[in-house]
Amino acid sequence: MRYKLRISFLLTGLLLSSGIAFADNEIDSLLNVLDRTITAHHSFSAKREAHIIKLQQSLGDVNSLDQTYDLNMLLFKEYRAYVCDSAIHYLDKNIEIARTMKNEFKENESKLLLSYLLASSGMYKESVDMLQTINRPKLAQTLLPDYYSCFDHVYGELAYYTQDKQSTVLYRKISDTYKDSLYNILDHGTDLYLSMKETSLRDNRQFAEALHINDLRLLKAPFGTPEYAMIMFYRALVFQQNGDLEQEKKYLALSAISDIQSAIKDHASLWMLAQLLYEDGDVERSYRYIRFSWDETNFYNARLRSMQSAGILSLIDKTYQALIEKQNRQLENYLMLISVLVLMLMGALTYIYRQMKRLSVARNHLQTANGQLKQLNNDLQQMNLCLQSTNLELSESNQIKEEYIGRFIKLCSTYIDKLDAYRRMVSKKISAGQAGELLKIVRSQDALELELKELYDNFDSAFLQLFPDFVKKFNELLQDGEPVLPKKGELLNTELRIFALIRLGIEDSSQIAEFLRYSVNTIYNYRAKVKNKARVSREEFESLVCKIR
Repeated sequence: MRYKLRISFLLTGLLLSSGIAFADNEIDSLLNVLDRTITAHHSFSAKREAHIIKLQQSLGDVNSLDQTYDLNMLLFKEYRAYVCDSAIHYLDKNIEIARTMKNEFKENESKLLLSYLLASSGMYKESVDMLQTINRPKLAQTLLPDYYSCFDHVYGELAYYTQDKQSTVLYRKISDTYKDSLYNILDHGTDLYLSMKETSLRDNRQFAEALHINDLRLLKAPFGTPEYAMIMFYRALVFQQNGDLEQEKKYLALSAISDIQSAIKDHASLWMLAQLLYEDGDVERSYRYIRFSWDETNFYNARLRSMQSAGILSLIDKTYQALIEKQNRQLENYLMLISVLVLMLMGALTYIYRQMKRLSVARNHLQTANGQLKQLNNDLQQMNLCLQSTNLELSESNQIKEEYIGRFIKLCSTYIDKLDAYRRMVSKKISAGQAGELLKIVRSQDALELELKELYDNFDSAFLQLFPDFVKKFNELLQDGEPVLPKKGELLNTELRIFALIRLGIEDSSQIAEFLRYSVNTIYNYRAKVKNKARVSREEFESLVCKIR
């Protein structure tokens, strides 16, 4: 369990250090990190290049073949997974140096490294030929594991890639023979032994045991190293054979990230991941990965890697190009459709603009007429209210009749004069072509508000002349401490005016609202609010108001 937790912590640190938030899907997060790592791959390569240049410069300062050999070995290790040709070059030079020094150990050491590299890059015959130049009986015991490993590796590769089934059986048998020899001499704690054991368990479908071995190897491999990348690759192969594609993608992504950060150009993780993404339908991302992998492979310059990735590259490239062509056709169709829609829209806008100009002219005339009609209607309503008030007063007594008749006649005369003056003003403005100014006057509320104030002042004055004690008697019907009194400068306020109209016989809230220019709901609220203050019952309150003399 602690090995799995270590992988989890490594993954968490990788995501956080790359500035990527956790996505709902762990694979998506890893792929985002991989994308960023690919973008920054030049910086990792630059570090390796700088180290190589430093080593090459050091070659000019050495004075012995032993030092030259050691520096060449360091350069080989830098180039081994970076540029195949250069790695071979420095091993060839070391073989020559060893021969000059007549140092059989160093010569065999370099030959074994060269043989393994040649097999890894697909040059199997050259690898076997190199192994056959080594005198097995004289080989140092410390190089024996490398010797068996080279034979196991080259014949294992031949068995995997040959097209002849009989040859496959033969090569596999030879590989297994050398593998058995390796098992007999290797320390069980070495990574080579653990790697072989893991591969054997994986091939025998003992996946839990293979993952346990992989966990042990992982403890010795920090992230961002070639060793870590290889162990993650082996782990992905376990899940591949187990049929767990999501876990396979996860560990291939981790391996690819570590490969790129190590500036390794010889890697299989990325193109295998690209193939899985292609099969999942993520063509765009798989195309980016396989193109990057192909460029890295060409830089590394190994025949085998080019052969391995060429097929999937061709397939993904064709699919991607087909996808691009399909998207281009869709874009062309959309462009044509948008062009037609734009033309239609321009035509519609032109038509709408013309109609709006016509409507604007008609609307101006209509607004002017409506304003005039509204004003006349308001005047008629006010006259009607005056008539209602007058009729109510006449029904009280002869004195009330005489008072309201006089006020009504005076008010009507005033409004007739105002209407006549308004008519003459309208006629004058129209004759003078001052329709805009006339419209401005009609829209103004000032004149209306002034007339309303005058109307209410007349009403209040007339009502209090008829009922001078109305306010006092009205408040006697209310509870103590709840009087309704007009403000300073007012004769009546809104509440008193409502109940004054009720006293005059106008009990309909809609009529009261029409006269006082409020909504019916507002009148209801005022009436209810005052009734709640009454010292008598709500039902008889208004009838008592109507009896005030």
